[in-house]
Amino acid sequence: MLKNYYNYSLQQPLLPFLLFGLLIAWGLSIAPFDWNYPYKSNPIPIDAIPDLGENQQIVYTDWNGQSPEDIEDQITYPLSNYFLTLAGVKDVRGLSITGRSTL
Repeated sequence: MLKNYYNYSLQQPLLPFLLFGLLIAWGLSIAPFDWNYPYKSNPIPIDAIPDLGENQQIVYTDWNGQSPEDIEDQITYPLSNYFLTLAGVKDVRGLSITGRSTL
């Protein structure tokens, strides 16, 4: 079938250009964008997806060789209390593991 199309296209060179032009026009007519064409289009409203989550900051602290209890007492708890006193802070979560604290 393609062989027949190629042979006919070689005999009638205007046919591939017309077919290409029709495909371009059809693609532009159904494009989901609000391009200012002379005809009416039905654009899809496109918007970036907003980040509705709260702003977050992650703080990592290292204190190698210390137990989670020492990390909790010396780093995580004091930092959590300090961050809670800052204006606009709603929630502070902390995690203490061996040698590391994460807030």
